[in-house]
Amino acid sequence: MASPSSDRRIIVLARHLRSGLEMDAPTDLISASPTSGFQENSVFSHVVRAPEDPILGVTVAFNKDPSPVKLNLGVGAYRTEEGKPLVLNVVRKAEHQLVNDRSRVKEYLSIVGLADFNKLSAKLIFGADSPAIQENRVTTVQCLSGTGSLRVGGEFLAKHYHQRTIYIPQPTWGNHPKVFTMAGLSVKTYRYYDPVTRGLNFRGLLEDLGSAPSGAIVLLHACAHNPTGVDPTLQQWEQIRLVMRSKGLMPFFDSAYQGFASGSLDSDAQPVRMFVSDGGELLAAQSYAKNMGLYGERVGALSIVCKTADVASRVESQLKLVIRPMYSNPPIHGASIVAFILKDRNLYNEWTIELKAMADRIISMRQQLFDALRARGTPGDWSHIIKQIGMFTFTGLNSNQVAFMTKEYHIYMTSDGRISMAGLSSKTVPHLADAIHAAVTRTA
Repeated sequence: MASPSSDRRIIVLARHLRSGLEMDAPTDLISASPTSGFQENSVFSHVVRAPEDPILGVTVAFNKDPSPVKLNLGVGAYRTEEGKPLVLNVVRKAEHQLVNDRSRVKEYLSIVGLADFNKLSAKLIFGADSPAIQENRVTTVQCLSGTGSLRVGGEFLAKHYHQRTIYIPQPTWGNHPKVFTMAGLSVKTYRYYDPVTRGLNFRGLLEDLGSAPSGAIVLLHACAHNPTGVDPTLQQWEQIRLVMRSKGLMPFFDSAYQGFASGSLDSDAQPVRMFVSDGGELLAAQSYAKNMGLYGERVGALSIVCKTADVASRVESQLKLVIRPMYSNPPIHGASIVAFILKDRNLYNEWTIELKAMADRIISMRQQLFDALRARGTPGDWSHIIKQIGMFTFTGLNSNQVAFMTKEYHIYMTSDGRISMAGLSSKTVPHLADAIHAAVTRTA
């Protein structure tokens, strides 16, 4: 306890310091208000306002629209028949058991993430009997959903691969060129979509890959190509594989929709497994946003298939050096949900049933929209709607027609005419069909 004399000394010292500060302080600082002069002199005053993301900006505009009939077909997220976000029952069950497990803690994961999650993710995409897995030639690291997996893979390639050019399909997901450019790669395109047939430009694709420099990286959508919904057949995939392997091109698969496209996890992984079975090397980015509905949990994985177990081990050591200064280590909760479901046979089987139900509903929406346009006699061939696969359809509508539909019918989509079939329901299909019919017949 302090004595009275020590208290007096502290008080005197405080007064002395206070008076000294008041004498030395500039008068303009004493009289100025705490915030005056700061706004106009910001060191960031030169910063210009960035444009909205072309995809996420659709939702921003949709949210501002007060119309009761507005419809958002821009967001790449599954919706129920009632237009509501869906949390899978199997996810709720897994989460309930995890939350009530008193032995679980919130300690950091390792840099590469949850071990069970990584092991099971590799098996999911490559197959449990994959020789690459059995020979320990695969290294898998948990990343921040598909986007983070692509970014980590891109940075690894930019640092350790002899080619720094990546060829991406034209068109592709709008974030792909940005992700790879920021990762340090040079981005070029190869022909993919034919706007005349609204199908695959297979000849152009083979020509472009055949003329790419030896060893170049090639981004491939494993299934349910975004934004077109156009996929090669298995026979075409085999031709793509032969061209790529003959030129030593490095495959980098983006697998965002495994099981979500056809309803079959194995069928949707077939293109990736074809490339693994020939013994060659490749990268694969996985996302559990769509097929488990874990959008906000940001759960993904990057796998690199190597020639030997020793190379795979060394590759993993370098992946750690990419991840550590980026986000240090991944979050635990979402990966724990995925691992819990993939490990439990009953939960896994229940997941496949729910997954197929989501895929089937999207396929049903395609058929209903096609039937509605045909019933209205809408000019043009709309069969591509039922031929395409996955969450998205490339309608063929131009930017003027899209703008017309937004203004007159309060329907929101990206300006390239891409719509999310998952955002439709039986109740909203007629409204969309009316809008498309009007746009096609009344605008150029």
